[in-house]
Amino acid sequence: MTTTVVRPAPENDSPENGSPAPLSGRTGAPRARRARRRLFAATGGVGPLGIGIATLWLSVIVLLPLAALTVASFQDGLSGFWDAVTAPVAIGSLEVTIGVSVVVALVNVVMGTLVAWVLVRDDFPGKSLVNTVIDLPFALPTIVASIVMLALYGPNSPIDVHLNSTKWGLIVALTFVTLPFVVRSVQPVLIELDREVEQAAASLGASNLTIFRRIVLPTLAPSILSGGGLAFARAIGEYGSVVLIGGNIPRDTQMASQYIQQQIEIDRPANAAAVSVVLILVSFVTLFVLRVAAARSTRREEKSA
Repeated sequence: MTTTVVRPAPENDSPENGSPAPLSGRTGAPRARRARRRLFAATGGVGPLGIGIATLWLSVIVLLPLAALTVASFQDGLSGFWDAVTAPVAIGSLEVTIGVSVVVALVNVVMGTLVAWVLVRDDFPGKSLVNTVIDLPFALPTIVASIVMLALYGPNSPIDVHLNSTKWGLIVALTFVTLPFVVRSVQPVLIELDREVEQAAASLGASNLTIFRRIVLPTLAPSILSGGGLAFARAIGEYGSVVLIGGNIPRDTQMASQYIQQQIEIDRPANAAAVSVVLILVSFVTLFVLRVAAARSTRREEKSA
């Protein structure tokens, strides 16, 4: 007679005996927490505490001042805000600011890309010095730039070029201040650009212009757009570099930043806050468009890869 012995199933299943243990009850919660900790450690995440601290810091430093400025701009109501931003002198300063900033961004897109190209692709004596001088506008107080421009292009110009109290003076001053944005945006992309593709195109008979237009420029386009946008955003809010060379002539050379200071001096803080909000909106839209364009470019590169 044969006796069949039935062994009881193990109480705790494990991957070793073929079936994973369920993540439920007391056992599942600690395992889930450990999994989340391992995930944060593996991805470099800082966890909820770090996110909370970062959000708090961003709120105190950026969001709270912007909210206070917005509230101040509407202290006379919506009609007061509209009257402040549509005043003829306010509109004139905004038109001058945006128009000059667009020209400055376009000039820096061309010249900044050229400077970055020379620094990456050419070797010449003093290259390290030039590479250092590019960053000088970042460290130099902008009022110093205005003094330099006034000494060089003012009434007593040593080179007999007089740009004070003209839009050309504004353009030159702002171009000086914003040049590094384009150069430093394009330069890293040029450094990592695959030269073998260009060499292969040249070996197939492509001209230098065709190589630049069909191979190099599409790769540089996102960084050029980013640098140009940053230059534009910086130019519309610039004050120090134009305060002396510009002349502050209403509806002619008066920048929005100078108009804002003028409104503060004559005790019209609501008007100053209203124009400031307009500048913030212009900057935000510019940076948002750049972010969207960069994201789309990245997705296209990932799909093509």
